[in-house]
Amino acid sequence: MKPEKLYHQISKKASFLCVGLDTELSRIPSHLQKAKDPIFEFNRQIIEATHSYAVAYKPNLAFYEKLGPKGWDSLAKTLEVIPEDIFVIADAKRGDIGNTSRLYAKTFFETFHFDAVTIAPYMGKDSVSPFLEFEDKWVFLLALTSNPGSQDFQYHTDSGVPLYQSVLEKAQIWEKEYPGHLGFVVGATRAESLQEIRNIAPQSFLLVPGVGAQGGDLHSVCQYGKTELGGLLINSSRGIIYAGGDSEDFADKAGQAAKQLQEAMSAYF
Repeated sequence: MKPEKLYHQISKKASFLCVGLDTELSRIPSHLQKAKDPIFEFNRQIIEATHSYAVAYKPNLAFYEKLGPKGWDSLAKTLEVIPEDIFVIADAKRGDIGNTSRLYAKTFFETFHFDAVTIAPYMGKDSVSPFLEFEDKWVFLLALTSNPGSQDFQYHTDSGVPLYQSVLEKAQIWEKEYPGHLGFVVGATRAESLQEIRNIAPQSFLLVPGVGAQGGDLHSVCQYGKTELGGLLINSSRGIIYAGGDSEDFADKAGQAAKQLQEAMSAYF
């Protein structure tokens, strides 16, 4: 997807909302458990109820890979029912080099036709560039995450510069070779660092997980992360898709949760 198409969706819907499809079989409402493909049926209804408010969907690959071939089939069918004008991110967190990296890129961009994929940048440029070589496809590099273990490496300083800032600075060089393709994952609970991140990457898209169930602050994320054209994708997973619990109207409840979050986002347009 070209950047201008994503910007158009954001402006049209007054929304940064990315719905995370972290669909766990044990949490699917009991009335769907006997469906031929419970994962797909759950996702289909969630998408139908939320697509008016969302500009992106982000399936977390672990929830599908765990189920083997059936999980990959559920994922493929899920992608088919997402409207074509909505951005789709493979939350895969891959990070390898050479042929392995190229085959991962082909998997997500040619076999499954995702618009973007999340990548761990630890192995450097040659682990990222095979993904950047695809026209109109995107990469979101893990930059600053919200988990407690992020302190182990991401804040480690060398010559006074935290590692996550070094990742951002180095990626700006790669961005010049592949303009419009590169964004960053920044946890919502790290909103206090967004100003520093915007100083380094002023126009890059930021994928921000953690608003909702993980306690991220929407106001801070929008205040410090938004650019003139938008520049944000704010992800909510459990807070939306499981809003209805085990009820038969789970999709309606998910739609209401998505609408509530979109309406809060609209204040920043």
